[in-house]
Amino acid sequence: MKIKENKTAPNFKLPSTDGNIFELNKNKKKNIVLYFYPKDDTPGCTLESRDFSKLNNLMSKNNTVVYGISADSIQSHLKFKKKYKLKFDLLSDEKKVVLKKYGVWGKKKFLGKEYMGIIRTTVIIKANSKIHKIWNNVRVKDHANEVFEEIKNI
Repeated sequence: MKIKENKTAPNFKLPSTDGNIFELNKNKKKNIVLYFYPKDDTPGCTLESRDFSKLNNLMSKNNTVVYGISADSIQSHLKFKKKYKLKFDLLSDEKKVVLKKYGVWGKKKFLGKEYMGIIRTTVIIKANSKIHKIWNNVRVKDHANEVFEEIKNI
């Protein structure tokens, strides 16, 4: 399935580092930034997560909550969150259900080899559950700032 801008975001439930199960449809009071990243504690993912963390207070002031999603376990997420003092929760999709639903699980290439993995993607979902904007194949540098600029326009 491929998600589209201005369409309703598919609902999902995933375990969160806050100890609860996060359900998209039960979080309609704020805009939500979902950033899908390949792996905890790897250079690009760490940089991206720290950049979003730095902007977290500004995001909150703009009625927005940030969540990172990868296929790592909650245990891995908790270590990653603690190590870098991330100011938002991470969601674990070990079965890759949401990754597939949002079209971010796909073929990747590295050093000429093809393999399946998470395509770095960010989605802004407005409080009305509509997808506002999608970034595919994200380049980490300055990406969080770009997302924040977009949030200010909602």
